[in-house]
Amino acid sequence: MLTVKDGKINGLKIIVPDIFEDYRGNYIETFDEIKYKTILPDAIFVQDDISVSRKGVLRGLHGNYQTAKLITIFAGAGYCLWVDNRPDSPTYKKWEALVLTPHNRIQVYLPPGIGNSVLALEDSTVYFYKQTTHYEEYTQFTIRWDDPNWNFWWPIKDPILSQRDTLGTYVK
Repeated sequence: MLTVKDGKINGLKIIVPDIFEDYRGNYIETFDEIKYKTILPDAIFVQDDISVSRKGVLRGLHGNYQTAKLITIFAGAGYCLWVDNRPDSPTYKKWEALVLTPHNRIQVYLPPGIGNSVLALEDSTVYFYKQTTHYEEYTQFTIRWDDPNWNFWWPIKDPILSQRDTLGTYVK
């Protein structure tokens, strides 16, 4: 069984899978094609990716207009922020953020055109995502984490950034 609710961004879904716990620990089913097809009928996932970050690393905001993603945190904790970068969307330029951890089991489905990021709140934060297309760098947009035109809120003032995220190219 999955608990599913709509996010604040058009098309974004917040999903919480059931958990089985006993004296040995716990078990969580993170994906089942048949179950997820009922809530995400158009999503056919073709690639899985994992990033591992130390505390203070901020990855993103990245996205493209072809790829949907299903994201979660397997270890550590991440402040995850998403922004609607689709000019024709009713929630264009709206953003939403949640803290994801293995304990809250939250998964988030992001439709194409959503900028995606994660700030590692703990060392060895493991960020996992499935995507519906194969990664192609030339299709990506990047929005600076501190771009004043977007008015994001972050629980950090000086994150550790890649060169791409420091420069923050923006492509429509």
